Amino acid sequence: MQLLAVGLNHTTAPVSLREQLALAPDQLGQAVQAARGWFARIDARGGDEAAILSTCNRTEMYAASDVDNPLDASAHFLADYHKLNFAELRPHLYMLPHDAAVRHAFRVASGLDSMVLGEPQILGQMKDAMRLADEAGGLGTYLHQLFQRSFSVAKEVRTTTEIGAHSVSMAAAAVRLSQRIFDKISDQNVLFIGAGEMIELCATHFAAQNPKNITIANRTMERGETLAHRFNGKAIRLAALPDQLAQFDIVISCTASSLPLIGLGLVERAIKARRHKPMFMVDLAVPRDIEAEVGRLDDVFLYTVDDLGQVVQTGLESRQAAVAQAEAIIETRVKSFMHWIDDRAMVPVIQDLQENSEAMRLFELERAKKMLARGDDVDAVLDALSKGLTAKFLHGPQQALHRAQGDERARLATLLPQLFRGRR
Repeated sequence: MQLLAVGLNHTTAPVSLREQLALAPDQLGQAVQAARGWFARIDARGGDEAAILSTCNRTEMYAASDVDNPLDASAHFLADYHKLNFAELRPHLYMLPHDAAVRHAFRVASGLDSMVLGEPQILGQMKDAMRLADEAGGLGTYLHQLFQRSFSVAKEVRTTTEIGAHSVSMAAAAVRLSQRIFDKISDQNVLFIGAGEMIELCATHFAAQNPKNITIANRTMERGETLAHRFNGKAIRLAALPDQLAQFDIVISCTASSLPLIGLGLVERAIKARRHKPMFMVDLAVPRDIEAEVGRLDDVFLYTVDDLGQVVQTGLESRQAAVAQAEAIIETRVKSFMHWIDDRAMVPVIQDLQENSEAMRLFELERAKKMLARGDDVDAVLDALSKGLTAKFLHGPQQALHRAQGDERARLATLLPQLFRGRR
């Protein structure tokens, strides 16, 4: 069974490609089942494990498989499942085997592979990915252990280092960029589209700037009203956007929609109604909520999740010591995990030895019972029992030594005495 991680992220692929591989939470279970089916078609023995993590910054599959070349099989699955040309997708994929896959999982969980160094949201997203994969039947011994150890490593890194201290979040970066366009946020009307964790975080940061008003637009009115109430704002339905978009100076969107919610024509009409007063827009969704063409309008300042990523890189130098500490912790835990995998590989060998030994013991025990039943001397029976067990245990090693030649015989001659040197 080989462990692997195959996928792409914000460092290997632009948002235009990442959004084509993005999966909503309610799509992950089906994708996991499809991945296991893909492996089963290659090798009908089955037993393969799969889990998929999909966020705005990454889509990657973790797997444990015994098919030939599982890395290549996984990469082709991602292309086939998303109906993408493999030759075009391949340059953007990382394909990590064995300890590299384990190291990657530990780094992702710890926030070292995130656009915002040390950000905590990814840990919750990984836990959700594990739960959904488990519900879909994708987890087995290897991936279950990989995820549990990833969570443990992440906790250790966050507890013993300052990897998350003073990090600049996407929400804070959005505020910082908006202040380049508007002198005072307190004079602006702010619209948030969606009501998820990222929108809640952004609303918290913008609310601290005391904007003129805050509005939440959401598909579910009740959830929108709950979030709006926290910030003394109001809620509207998504269907109201065409009529009300022109009222807002700042628009932050992050939904799970598979298609854009705001198109070029809608924004053009809004800008005209605003008499070309600037509009600042941030699209944190993958797939994107706002059509890319909107960014070409003269009076619109549109930023994507990748644009904000460049802002949050500031201050990385001050955290390099924490990164070095975290990497050292991860490296130690990777070695520990790979040792566990090596031990797992020996389990069938140990089981086979135990079964053969038990069969020998039972055979000699049954023979001894028969000898006792016919009245043989107890000492003679015990002597025969011990000699019979010894002969059976030594038969295999002796035959291997006789059949071996050259270097193999020399290695066995050194190894066997060590194996059979018992306590006296």
